[in-house]
Amino acid sequence: MIDTIKFGTDGWRAVIGDTYTVRNVARVAEGVANWLDQQKIESPTIIIGHDCRFNGAMFMDVAIQTLLKRGIKVLYAEGFVSTPMVSLGAAKYKADLGIVLTASHNPPAYGGFKLKSKEGGPLSPEKVQEVQDLIPDETSFSPDMVDLKGAAASGLLIKVDLEAEYIDRVKESFDLEAIKNSGMRLAFDAMYGAGQNVLKPLFPEMTYLHCDYNPSFKGQAPEPIDKNLQELSQLIKKEQNIDSALATDGDADRIGLYNSSGEFVDSHHIILLLIHYLVKYKGMTGKVVTAFSCTPKIAKMCEHYGLEHQTVKIGFKYVAGIMIEEDVLLGGEESGGIATKGHIPERDGIWMGMIIWEFMAKSGKSLEELIAEVYEIIGEFKFERSDLHINENLKQQIIKNCESGKYTAFGDYKVERVETIDGFKFFLPDDRWVMIRPSGTEPVLRVYAEALDLTEVRRILKATEKEIIK
Repeated sequence: MIDTIKFGTDGWRAVIGDTYTVRNVARVAEGVANWLDQQKIESPTIIIGHDCRFNGAMFMDVAIQTLLKRGIKVLYAEGFVSTPMVSLGAAKYKADLGIVLTASHNPPAYGGFKLKSKEGGPLSPEKVQEVQDLIPDETSFSPDMVDLKGAAASGLLIKVDLEAEYIDRVKESFDLEAIKNSGMRLAFDAMYGAGQNVLKPLFPEMTYLHCDYNPSFKGQAPEPIDKNLQELSQLIKKEQNIDSALATDGDADRIGLYNSSGEFVDSHHIILLLIHYLVKYKGMTGKVVTAFSCTPKIAKMCEHYGLEHQTVKIGFKYVAGIMIEEDVLLGGEESGGIATKGHIPERDGIWMGMIIWEFMAKSGKSLEELIAEVYEIIGEFKFERSDLHINENLKQQIIKNCESGKYTAFGDYKVERVETIDGFKFFLPDDRWVMIRPSGTEPVLRVYAEALDLTEVRRILKATEKEIIK
């Protein structure tokens, strides 16, 4: 039986040893080679790296040999690297395509395959579909089918140090001395992910958590959301002297953030903080592009600063396409993937954390004080997301109910209007909203909600779940 390989919101992901196999990784690499052939690129070049997951080096070797056999030049990173490192490398070396073997924030059982553009961001959805359509049913791959030493000697296979190049870029781009001399005590939780070595040489005194190699991630999906970061939160509460803590996911392209009280700062607030800093304090301009699941408060902030705002489908590839073509200040998603002007059109958790820490250092203000500045402009709000692990039949029925307009209220909260750019966003009275959408990367139904305080957010989530799961 031939396994169907389908690229979702952000790459192809599958369980290692089930569908994520040597044969199927070779098939996807063959599809990439077929696509490059169709582009009629003379002497094509690919840059490739893998994350911290089980057998990453082996799967990368499979992809490398498949590509070399087709005469494609390959630049590869030895050892694990983050997605932003590969994307930065794709732009720096002008590669025709970047490949990251990663399942990002998915549970440890998963492997994955992401495609990156020569501009240093996700490959466009149209081109990803073209690659997917060219994946063959069979592959001629066999171990050691290519002489790797010979390929290296001929210049067809070249090792690059993407991590060192990324660290150099951080050094060049931020006022590290201001952060070091600020007196702030900082912490970083890499969630055993591929960003674990970036900050150590820059801030050796920082508190580090889960910054060692553990392909099982100790059984925890490396997604930087509050429920997965309770060890970090409790550490801040116990120590009582950590000003801010940063967390990144398995491939370090998503951000999680905590204040000095050990309270989680969600991506909506991070996006607002970034816009506030870049415009008011650094005098930057440009369009703001955010995914459908983001707070409407972002549009209010943009209006305040006279910035154009655009909402797109969920998936950073939709944001990146606009960043490549237009003058974009910031592009972001609710899930923690954010990019800013002056870097690459790619989500980068460490980069966003560095901007926030520089903001704190330069202003001399705490994260709480800076968020208070944001609230003065757009008003206070809280947000939370619930992931419902339900069977496929029920999930599809809920989506059909959304499409047919069945839901006119969730408990006492009446629906005033609905937006359907990507999923179903139900606007409730007094700037409250709830959204229902199936995940594009995991077998879950996501429910998002926003209100003035966390108690009400959870009340809305509970009322919504009660209404849809009957």
